[in-house]
Amino acid sequence: MSVIDVVRGSSPVILGLPHTGTHVPADIWARLNDNGRLLADTDWHIEDLYDGLLADATTVRATFHRYVIDANRDPAGVSLYPGQNTTGLVPTTDFDGLPIWQDGAEPTDADTADRLAAFHGPYHAALQAEIDRVKAIHGVAILYDCHSIRSRIPFLFDGILPDFNIGTDGGRTCDVSIEQAAVEVTSAATGYTSILNGRFKGGWTTRHYGRPESGVHAIQMELAQSTHLATEAPPFAYGAEKAKRLRGHLKTMLTRIEAIALDLKS
Repeated sequence: MSVIDVVRGSSPVILGLPHTGTHVPADIWARLNDNGRLLADTDWHIEDLYDGLLADATTVRATFHRYVIDANRDPAGVSLYPGQNTTGLVPTTDFDGLPIWQDGAEPTDADTADRLAAFHGPYHAALQAEIDRVKAIHGVAILYDCHSIRSRIPFLFDGILPDFNIGTDGGRTCDVSIEQAAVEVTSAATGYTSILNGRFKGGWTTRHYGRPESGVHAIQMELAQSTHLATEAPPFAYGAEKAKRLRGHLKTMLTRIEAIALDLKS
């Protein structure tokens, strides 16, 4: 199967989905332990949550699982959050700090190199190609990186995660108007909590591509999975009614961001 699924649109907005894939090649699957095979750290149903919210948005989706290799990590292996618990380019543990590989089957440096070439590299080549294509059409491109995570993970953060976690690396990855629109929409969403550049400030994708001075803007949205899943444990079922309510706010935000993009190009 293809490691990337690209759907091209004419909008200046590109949706990146690096963590929704669940494909694990058979040789890698055989090395995962029972805990790893739960694939618990998937961004469950994010592709469904955003489907159809913005007409003509381009989507670039990794079909492989983050345990194969994490498409939102620095290919050099540099930590996104030095001094804090996190998972790496090829994770050795899950988000609870528990091993995901069988004893003696942990990925090697050679495995990492192979997976960079076969998965990580192609995903980012596809993403860069769409950014270049969209910018050529509009003079500007906005990468909106779509993520989700369980709302309670003591290994990674204290307490309960806010519902909307906006990441712009301290305002460095996008025009202030884009950041402001995301803050305004999420702050006005009744019954939800939100934060800007809190525990999640934007992953490698956001930080790598976000170059406002060159007309490429990037913003990450990390959603607490309690906002759209029926349960944050296996089988991680989609909560249709929760999702319907959330989709309204996401649609408003994406629509505003698209309008800003069209203003930025003029």
